[in-house]
Formats: sequence, C-alpha cells, structure tokens
Amino acid sequence: MVEFMSSIAVIGGGKIGEALIVGLINGGINPKNIHVTNREPERNQYLRDKYAVLTFDDNILAVDGADVVFLCVKPKVVASVVEEISDRIDNNEATTVVSMAAGISIAVVEEGLAAGAPVIRVMPNTPMLVGAGMCAMAVGRFVEAEQLARVKDLLSMVGAVRVVDEHDMDAVTAMSGSAPAYLFLLVEAMIDAGVNLGLTRDAARELSTMTFYGAAKMLLDTSAEPAELRANVSSPGGSTIAAIREFEEAGLRAAVYRATEACARRSKELGAS
Repeated sequence: MVEFMSSIAVIGGGKIGEALIVGLINGGINPKNIHVTNREPERNQYLRDKYAVLTFDDNILAVDGADVVFLCVKPKVVASVVEEISDRIDNNEATTVVSMAAGISIAVVEEGLAAGAPVIRVMPNTPMLVGAGMCAMAVGRFVEAEQLARVKDLLSMVGAVRVVDEHDMDAVTAMSGSAPAYLFLLVEAMIDAGVNLGLTRDAARELSTMTFYGAAKMLLDTSAEPAELRANVSSPGGSTIAAIREFEEAGLRAAVYRATEACARRSKELGAS
C-alpha cells in the first residue's frame, strides 16, 4: 500500500496525465494531494471539475513539497520543464522525478537536477485509461528502494509494472508503448472485413473486440504459449488454418518484425535529438 504523501505532482494534464490521475484516485489517493498542471485554462477547469484535483498553470508551484513528480509532457519539452522546476525540486531532497516521455534518457533528466537526484524513467501506454496499462520502469542510480517501491505502488494503480534495464527502453516502446496502436489498426481492419462479409458495423465491432479481449485473457490466465493456443483452434484443412495461411503468405510475421524495428529505431532517434 502507498503511504500518505504530502503531494503528487503531475506535470502535463493530457491523456497520459489524466489516465494517471484516474488510477491514483481509484487507488485511494486523495484528489487534494494531486497537483496537476496544464497551460490551457479550459483543460485545467475540466480536470478540476471532474476529479477535484488541485490545478496549476505554474509548474514550480505545483511541484513545491511534492514527494513524486510525474513528467507527462512531450519529449521535446522535458529538458526545459526540468530546468524550470529544478530549483524547487533541489530544495526538497525527498522528491522522486518520474519521466514518462518516450526516448528521453535518465541522464537527460539527471543533468537538469542537483547531483544525486532520484530519477525514474517510465514507458506507459494508453490502456492506463481503463486501468489496464503496462508501465516499464528503468531506475536511476540514485533511487533508493523505498522510493522505487512507492512509485511502483502508484503505477500499479493503472495496470501492470515491470522493471527493465534502460538500454531496453527503445524495444519496450515498440513492444508496449506504441503497440496498442498496432492492435487498434488490426481490429479496425477486422471490423471493415466483417462489414465486407455482410455484418453490421456494430456486430463486427463487438465480435472483433470481444475476440481480442478473450484471446488476451487466455494468454494472461494460462501458461500456454501463443503458438499452442493458435494450434488448438487450427483444425487440419479447416477454416482457421485457411485464414492463417493467408496471413503467413501476406507476410504478417515479417511486417511485425519491420514495424517494431522501425518503432524502436524512431524511439532511439527521439532520444538522441
């Protein structure tokens, strides 16, 4: 369980920031202990009205006294935001800074803070919005066990958490951070295919979505490998194996290799720039 903390700051109240807020509140964190910033007054008003969190248009005020600061901003502005809040962060040695921006290394954040600042890098994904996210964490060298446990507990409120080596983060981006978009694309194609076969769009959507949900649950709830589960529904000479053959001949497997490699490569480029 997460112990009481003076405040949690969420810098950037966009989609990822909002998903984090929802999870924290559902996990039992008092909304009044959550400080959220956004440059748009309308967005701040929305977050304040819907979640009863404290909103700010000033990042420095928001992080004052915070035990954990989540940076939920675009990668290109992480360094400038860290520079902006660094003096206030440095005055509170208990603060852990958690960057949730793709491609931005721990070193980039550490360089903007005082020596010895605890920094954690996280790659989240959008299913956080429904409490089924996957957050991969890379831990900076100055993070203590208690600080790591606290952040893990907080992120567990929005889904699963896994600690990884930072050099694996570009691969993690390809396999988890960006991957929901791959599945959405496939489901979109299946819905269109169902309509082409004569189904209504509502029927095609429900059939496709529930099938993906059920298949994912089978993978999570059993120890069976994907190949085994696939073989179990692929009767010799049957309809399923006919579809599988089309996927294989179309190069689906090779396309997945190329897509994930392209995503990981782009993640690395973003970090380098």
